[in-house]
Amino acid sequence: MRIKKGDNVIVITGKDKGKKGKVIKAIPLVERVVVEGVNIKKKHMKPKKSGQKGQIVEMAAPLHVSNVAIVDPKDGKPTRIGIKFTGDKKLRISKRSGVEL
Repeated sequence: MRIKKGDNVIVITGKDKGKKGKVIKAIPLVERVVVEGVNIKKKHMKPKKSGQKGQIVEMAAPLHVSNVAIVDPKDGKPTRIGIKFTGDKKLRISKRSGVEL
């Protein structure tokens, strides 16, 4: 999985198509990412203490990694990720502009 925590991504398909956000959490085992402000779901929470009321909390649910693309730092459009080797280091670059991510 080439998308990491902290990357800026754009949703390319689904009900939130076109929305941009930052990756909060990457879950490589199931190939999913959680993006802030995207795929918002409501969760009903039980009261934690006696006398306290239950509540409805809005939270971002995971998206499949194939439904998001990295945002190109130069022009803000979706791009693919390439790998560039410099010495013994591996760098992720934007295929669209060649800029290091």
